[in-house]
Amino acid sequence: MKFKVFVAILLSGLLSSVTFAAIDEGIEYKLISPAQPTITQNKIEVVELFWYGCPHCYYFEPELKKWLAKKPDNVVFYRVPAIFNASWALHARAFYTAKSLGLFDQGRTAFHEAFFDAIHKNNKRLNDKESIQAFFAGFNVSAEDFNNTFDSFAVNTKVNRAAALSKRYQVEGVPTIIVNGKYRTDGPMAGGRKGIIKVLDFLIKKETKK
Repeated sequence: MKFKVFVAILLSGLLSSVTFAAIDEGIEYKLISPAQPTITQNKIEVVELFWYGCPHCYYFEPELKKWLAKKPDNVVFYRVPAIFNASWALHARAFYTAKSLGLFDQGRTAFHEAFFDAIHKNNKRLNDKESIQAFFAGFNVSAEDFNNTFDSFAVNTKVNRAAALSKRYQVEGVPTIIVNGKYRTDGPMAGGRKGIIKVLDFLIKKETKK
C-alpha cells in the first residue's frame, strides 16, 4: 500500500512537471518589456485587465472567482479596466465611481457582477452617463453623489492611469492577466479561460521561486 501511494505521488509530480513544461514564453505568455512597477513590493501582484462590455471577460468571471477563493497567500489581486476607446473609458469611469463610493468595500463584488449581468444577461445598454446613473440608483446611490463622484478629479486621475496601464502592459485584448508587472497572458495565448488560470498558476510559482 505504501509503495502504491509513493508511486501515485511520484506520478502526480511528474504529470505536474509535464503540464508546466508545456507552458512556454512567447506562446502561452509574453514578457512585458520594460517590466512595469508593482504597487505591492512584498507580494506577487496579479492584475486583471477587463472591459464590462466584453463577453469573454463576462464568461471568465466564474473561473476567476473560483481562483480568487483559493489564491495563494503571497498573492495580491487587482482589477484594472482596460481602455482603448471612449466606450471603454465610460465603463472604466463607472468602475472607479463604484470603488470611490464604497461599493467594492470589504471584498464585495455585487456591483461588479451586477454590472456584467446587466449588459450580458439582461441586455441593458449601459453606454451613456444617464443609464449608468440609473444603474447606480439600484445600489442606493443618489444622483448628487453619483454626479459628484463620476466627474471628480479622483476618478479622472484613475481613468487616465488605467488608460496608461493598458498601453504600458501592451494589452492586445481582454481579459488579460499581468503577473508582477513582468508577464502577460490572455485567452488566445493560453488556450481559453481555463488556460489563463493554468498559466497564471505557473507564473505565480515561477515568481515564488525567485
